[in-house]
Amino acid sequence: MTLKHTRRTFMAAVAALGVAAAASLPGNAQAADEPIKIGTFLSVTGPASFLGDPELKTLQMYVDKINAEGGVNGQPLELVHYDTGGDPNKAVTFVKRLIAQDEVDAIVGGSTSGESLAVMPLMERFEVPFISFAGSKKIVDPVQAWTFKTPHTDTMACEKIFEDMKKRGFTQIAMISGTGGFGQSMQAECQGVAPDYGIEILADETYGPKDTDMTAQLTSIKNTPGVQAVLNPGFGQGPAIVTKNYRQLQIDAPLYQSHGVASKKFIELAGDAAEGVRLPAAALLVAEQLSDDDPQKPVVTGYKAAYEEKHGEGSVSTFGGHAYDGLMLIVDAMKTAGSSEPQAVRDALENTKGYMGTAGEVNFSENDHLGLTPDAFRMLEIRNGDWVLVDDTTG
Repeated sequence: MTLKHTRRTFMAAVAALGVAAAASLPGNAQAADEPIKIGTFLSVTGPASFLGDPELKTLQMYVDKINAEGGVNGQPLELVHYDTGGDPNKAVTFVKRLIAQDEVDAIVGGSTSGESLAVMPLMERFEVPFISFAGSKKIVDPVQAWTFKTPHTDTMACEKIFEDMKKRGFTQIAMISGTGGFGQSMQAECQGVAPDYGIEILADETYGPKDTDMTAQLTSIKNTPGVQAVLNPGFGQGPAIVTKNYRQLQIDAPLYQSHGVASKKFIELAGDAAEGVRLPAAALLVAEQLSDDDPQKPVVTGYKAAYEEKHGEGSVSTFGGHAYDGLMLIVDAMKTAGSSEPQAVRDALENTKGYMGTAGEVNFSENDHLGLTPDAFRMLEIRNGDWVLVDDTTG
């Protein structure tokens, strides 16, 4: 069936994964009317639900749309989903089930970096094409044969932020980072590239995922002489708390957030305190503000209109966009390969060139399973409760 491995390989996978075998074993061919199975594991509930919820809604919406238009290579798509609640251990359990029991052809998902990193060894061992929706650079560096991803990396976010800081004359900064997988990863990446931009980090604080007040850390930053701007790598509710505490302490230095908060949910949680915050994000959040000759505009305005028509005005986020790109890249690879056979799909993915998605133009290669350049990021500022595109020439 859909794994398209030999019986011996499949049974070895079942035994190794410790999952009950499906009633019928996979053969070497797939019937024309048999669905192509796309597996996914997402944080639809729990602290990362603001990531997983729009991702799942996007996948469901576009699977339905693709099926209404005739499917892929004449076959319908079937989405097989499990909710991890953001737990990497659950992600591993569900991916084992997707591979050995559900017999999926490809897997997209992993709302968080921790989930994606935890399951990558399974994708490589059992040779399943996988596109992650998470941010950590570690997902694609070093390159793993079967793993790709759609969001910009945390390193690219650091670079975009530091470019903007340098343009504004800020060379001495402080950081306050979440201790989760994403926050730790971006903290380390920013520390690594800061010297390249002439940025000196004068203070470097952290907070835990369950912390409800960051006043102590921010007070330490406020009392550090010379701090001209502050960067907060993190996602979830933590950055909103940081932003509120920041304004309560009346810290004058500009505050930067990461692409981990690139959804309207952050603005809602932070409220008026979010005014003036800057962050790098995909063009999707400012779709209508793009110039008419921007080649990305038709893609992001089209996705935004379709999503908001179904789920409500103002509900679009870059996270749903990552899911859109992941699904479409898999579908395009299957069409190019003329098959859903895993090796053929993987090879077609790796040779993808010129795909214009919500994150930017993707050009995969043997040595690059992200395929985006830093200029795919846009610098945004929150003004009057909404996103505004910052002019790249003026800062």
